[in-house]
Amino acid sequence: MNRTKSSLRILVRGSNDVGSAVAHRLFKAGYSVVIHEMPRPATTRRRMSFTDAVFDGHASLDGIEARLIKRSYLLRDALVSDDCIPVFIKDFHGLLNTLHPAILVDARMRKHLQPEVQLELAELTIGLGPNFFAGETTDIAIETSRGEALGQIIEHGATSLLRGDPLKIDGHARDRYVYAPVAGTFHTSFQIGDSVTQGQEIARVDSTTLLAPLTGILRGLTHDGVPVPPKTKIIEIDPRIHNAQIEGIAERPARIADGVFTAIQNWEVNHIH
Repeated sequence: MNRTKSSLRILVRGSNDVGSAVAHRLFKAGYSVVIHEMPRPATTRRRMSFTDAVFDGHASLDGIEARLIKRSYLLRDALVSDDCIPVFIKDFHGLLNTLHPAILVDARMRKHLQPEVQLELAELTIGLGPNFFAGETTDIAIETSRGEALGQIIEHGATSLLRGDPLKIDGHARDRYVYAPVAGTFHTSFQIGDSVTQGQEIARVDSTTLLAPLTGILRGLTHDGVPVPPKTKIIEIDPRIHNAQIEGIAERPARIADGVFTAIQNWEVNHIH
């Protein structure tokens, strides 16, 4: 089967910082990439991802642009033009039938949910994060837990269980985050990059007030008007006032993306001639 990289269609599920890093890496390498996302994602690190394409129609990440495609018949032209990554928010299975991807990457990073079996949805299926089992839920999996194994390709068996605290910055780990205390609609007038002071009101979920847990810079913030279930991560603060990282691809997503890229290259050696 003779195919070039540009004709090898890859569908990435999720526009979060990890999914966006994967799409960015593959697009730069010359693959045809499409991102599938939900209509109103609760993603927080929106300036470290392509998520805002869902809300604004376009988004840029480290020199690459993504654009919202509202009709499936427009996907072909978007892929042929090869000047941006299409983002599609309609029915996932309808997109599968239209796109016929050779490779599917589930990068939704749904840490507390058991992923569905996706083995037959593409020639190669790749799962990122906890609860994936290579050979049962997807063909292969990529380790996303911090440590030496980050980005490792798993061909048989499970990824690591969800464990440990988030990345510690200036002595702060889980206390940098705010999670939705109740189900409801998230409301805020703040923007990513704004300075906040500990105890300051920065958002609401319906009528429930949310206060900044510490002083710093807003690194992550769910988009205003998005419905959120309880325990959804909706606010992240970087305590580094003068050198906070609020945009661009961070080290962890980059290493995961490198793992996906290597897995695809390895697969191509044996499946594309």
